[in-house]
Amino acid sequence: MKQSELADHETGGLEEGAGPEEGVIAVRRAMRILEAFGVEDAYLSLAELSRRTGCHRSTVLRLARTLAMDDYLAQRPDGNWRLAKGAGWLGACYQATFNVLEVVQPVLRELSDATGESATFYVREGKQRICLARVDGPRSIRHHVRVGAALPLNLGSPGRVLLAFSGEPDEPYESIRRAGYMMSLGERDAEVSSISAPVYGINWSLVGAICISGPLSRLTEQVLLDNKDHILSAASKLSRAMMGVRQGQPR
Repeated sequence: MKQSELADHETGGLEEGAGPEEGVIAVRRAMRILEAFGVEDAYLSLAELSRRTGCHRSTVLRLARTLAMDDYLAQRPDGNWRLAKGAGWLGACYQATFNVLEVVQPVLRELSDATGESATFYVREGKQRICLARVDGPRSIRHHVRVGAALPLNLGSPGRVLLAFSGEPDEPYESIRRAGYMMSLGERDAEVSSISAPVYGINWSLVGAICISGPLSRLTEQVLLDNKDHILSAASKLSRAMMGVRQGQPR
């Protein structure tokens, strides 16, 4: 038995220096192999799986063959590996039981805490945007929108973002796509400003727009710019959650 395998055997397969609550090393390595596949990866070579997981090829091969026994992986005639029906079934179960609000609400809360403003998630329905979820900011003077409210798409940054990333041609949508976000100052409501970014789901399909909004007297153009990184970070985090991708996992 090789030294590394002997170490796994003697520790019961636990991560080196880790307690039982941190997991069994073989299971975690197997999960990393499954997670190495992205939405554009029809198959991966053994060398690429080794590179993405940081495991030796012999370890990857042994675990891949084990996963193949229960149809989580399958080996092609050319030696490359692909996800198999077991992995597909888990994905289907995840999608069937996925609750958008359980994912959206914590991200909105974090965004509101980070910016001190109200955070909202909008989805498109026809020619309107619908407020699907919202966390009100802590300040007494704030922009009020109720969950379920329907607002125009062509006024305000959330609607403009939904149009831009749905493929609306010409300006200002070309500029919004290049920037990756949009700021609005008094466009829909003369006293309200906002900054928004797109949120994506499986296969990079547009799901909605996340934004912070507040009174223009407080959320000036400079303040919106100061919060740009917060909104982009929240949009990225929510997109990864919608895709079922963990932080640091290849997409």
